[in-house]
Amino acid sequence: MSYSELIVEFQEPLAVITLNRPEKVNALSRRMIRELIQAFGELASRRDVRAVVLGASGKHFCAGHLLDEMVGRPTVEYQRIFEDCTRMMLTIQHLPQPVIAAVQGVATAAGCQLVAACDLVVAERTARFCTPGVKIGLFCSTPAVALVRAVGRKRALEMLLTGRWVHAPEAAEWGLVNRVVEPGKAREAAIELAREIAQASGLTLELGKRTFYEQVNQPDPQAYALATRVMALNLAMNDAQEGIRAFLEKRSPSWSDS
Repeated sequence: MSYSELIVEFQEPLAVITLNRPEKVNALSRRMIRELIQAFGELASRRDVRAVVLGASGKHFCAGHLLDEMVGRPTVEYQRIFEDCTRMMLTIQHLPQPVIAAVQGVATAAGCQLVAACDLVVAERTARFCTPGVKIGLFCSTPAVALVRAVGRKRALEMLLTGRWVHAPEAAEWGLVNRVVEPGKAREAAIELAREIAQASGLTLELGKRTFYEQVNQPDPQAYALATRVMALNLAMNDAQEGIRAFLEKRSPSWSDS
């Protein structure tokens, strides 16, 4: 596939997607959103890709929606923009492979939402996050969906109501960021983490990620019921049996993704 606002590279067993409009601070234009949906859709069926790194060109990760597209349009057009963005965020969650964000500079508004929507986040120590819509009369309601699930109600509301910057070390304390690294090291560290994850069975990663998101907001009894069913199915799969045998025989497993 060819893209005008993304770069998609393959470093088996990984894919690396790069937001590539640094002159616009990698803002989520309608085209970029559509290209992200397309790129993730292509990756979903690729068994040779076991993890995905999402990074950005230039000094900053993403400045949110492209505000040039947010002026002078009818409500129905704004509705379509946010529906497309929601579809893109959900595509990340539904992707079989784990998605790891590599963040430098700023991630604001829908850019912060994009970070929160990823499964894991590696950020440079100097990276900053905020949802500043309240300052321009546009409350960040859609970014709030992913943000509150990452950091909880009180911290999410503090970000949403004040629009203040949260620096990477604080974002790590809050649960928005997994790892904080030195400036210039986010992509390298994210790829290293992705390679560590990609050592597992691709089928196991897919099953585990899907089940995690299905159970996470359910009451405990329903969550345990779902997890119990999935664990039993997982245990009967070839890769689980191979993994157990390999452990007992003190050798490396050979995955079949079945």
